[in-house]
Amino acid sequence: MADETRPTIGFIGLGIMGRPMSRNLLRAGYPLVVYDLIPEAVEAIVREGARPGTSSADVASRSQVVITMLPDSPDVEKAYLGPQGVLEGARPGTVLVDMSTISPTVAVRVAQAAAEKGCPMLDAPVSGGDVGAQRGTLSIMVGGDPQVFVQVEPIFSAMGKAVHCGESGAGQVVKACNQVLVAVTLVGMAEALVLGTKAGVDPEKIVQVLSGGLARCGVLENRGMRVVGRDFAPGFRIRLHYKDLNIIREAGRAYGVPLPASALAHELFGAAMAAGRGELDHSGIVTVIEDLAGVEVKKK
Repeated sequence: MADETRPTIGFIGLGIMGRPMSRNLLRAGYPLVVYDLIPEAVEAIVREGARPGTSSADVASRSQVVITMLPDSPDVEKAYLGPQGVLEGARPGTVLVDMSTISPTVAVRVAQAAAEKGCPMLDAPVSGGDVGAQRGTLSIMVGGDPQVFVQVEPIFSAMGKAVHCGESGAGQVVKACNQVLVAVTLVGMAEALVLGTKAGVDPEKIVQVLSGGLARCGVLENRGMRVVGRDFAPGFRIRLHYKDLNIIREAGRAYGVPLPASALAHELFGAAMAAGRGELDHSGIVTVIEDLAGVEVKKK
């Protein structure tokens, strides 16, 4: 049941990540107003105790804190700056928190527009995938005013563990760093499993052994056995990680940093997109390596 002494939160974007994140806020007792372009997504959360909004502007006008969880930079710009957007409905003093993964430069631009309206804004992208969203164990990387971060931290704690990374845009920079490591590790895991499988080793054994040594990592723990079981139901889609790799390449150019391993991952994810596999979980990148090697990783 909602605790009316707590700030009302507007939540915009109820997809694979946003839906469980909003549920965790409801469980923590926050009054919630929700909106999504898909009415069925709104209805599902309303049945659990949220109130429906009719637009981003409507949600913002009824909330003290607005959280967005959207697919890409253009979606965030439209949700905040477009007609019936958040800034059209938000009152001065409304705290805005974008938890999408977008370009750092777009994050700064939207935050500047929010500041002109008198609304402090944090960029707070997350890592942990659908499992972390469901369990409330997301890693949340936050950029913006540290005093606003302190104000919002109890809300973040209902969804995971938040760390203040620096000024506006810093959260998105750290998320880009996160996605570098995840993408390169996914490719490394794919190569390891394909190599071992083609050499005749049971891939279940490979996952078991690698999980106990220096190679152990979150990617292997969360995705290794799913790959072996041919389970590519999306926790985080290939097309979204490909989008993130585009952001990473843009950031590398902006900051003058060569990113050769990220460039290779970008090409492999691009190959998966060209093969029509963009809706698979990002661990489905293994299928590109399988195609090259002429073998399929699966249980014996």
